[in-house]
Amino acid sequence: MTLTFAMLLDALLGEPRWLWSRAPHPAVLMGRAVGWCDSRFNRGTARRAKGVLVMAALCLCAGVLGGLLSLGGPVVEILVAAILLAQKSLVDHVAAVATGLRQGLPQGRAAVAMIVSRDTTAMDLSATARAAIESAAENLSDGVIAPAFWFAVAGLPGLLIYKITNTADSMVGYRTPRHEQFGWAAARLDDLLNLIPARLTALLIATCAGRWRDLPAIRADARLHRSPNAGWPEAAMARALGIALSGPRAYDGAMRDFPWVNGAGRRPLGPRDIDAAIRLLWQAWALALGLSLLMALT
Repeated sequence: MTLTFAMLLDALLGEPRWLWSRAPHPAVLMGRAVGWCDSRFNRGTARRAKGVLVMAALCLCAGVLGGLLSLGGPVVEILVAAILLAQKSLVDHVAAVATGLRQGLPQGRAAVAMIVSRDTTAMDLSATARAAIESAAENLSDGVIAPAFWFAVAGLPGLLIYKITNTADSMVGYRTPRHEQFGWAAARLDDLLNLIPARLTALLIATCAGRWRDLPAIRADARLHRSPNAGWPEAAMARALGIALSGPRAYDGAMRDFPWVNGAGRRPLGPRDIDAAIRLLWQAWALALGLSLLMALT
């Protein structure tokens, strides 16, 4: 029942501003730890080996900390797990894009810039809505289903190891001259830890949308994506809403010609499509909650 209560607490409270304006969020602390390791060890030779050792040390520390926190009992476990789940905050950030677009394109761009790393200054209405929906699908997996899965499998140690890995991947797991070697271990471990949750997220979305017959197409679409895991929830979301996702976008001023996911789907998008994606976020969350309750009762 611990996971069930943690999911409910996260969905009700999210990330209270009164708390995190006074104390650093655990994700912020994880980011600082990764940033320190990056500045301290990502230099000289043997950067891949250094990155492997850094990830091993970070995961060991996260696992030990999770074990120590678990000694506090179910209440502590529920509180920590709720803090590290992100359903309500995800919905709030995605909904802010729809609200912004209803006010005007500049407001929508400003809102979506808070949740994506791509260039947003030249986005049109459809590209802005598409970015928000893609972020919704990917972060349902990364921020909700994957943490819940690893908590169910290995308790707080599993949850904290997943979160530090995901944080490291988001900071150093890029194929850039600086991080391609040092961030290799973070990127590969993140791929491994998201292997099952990403596909589980796709199943949840497809189930909620009644699109089980689309599973072969979702699998095929997922292979087109630049990520071995993010393509699964995005492909499921695209099929569920009948829209095209991914496709060309700009990073650091350069246009990248990524393939479309569900390329035959509708491409003109707007706030209503974001609203539909948010409904699917809650439906998938509710199904995951039901599964966690079922596991607790069996």
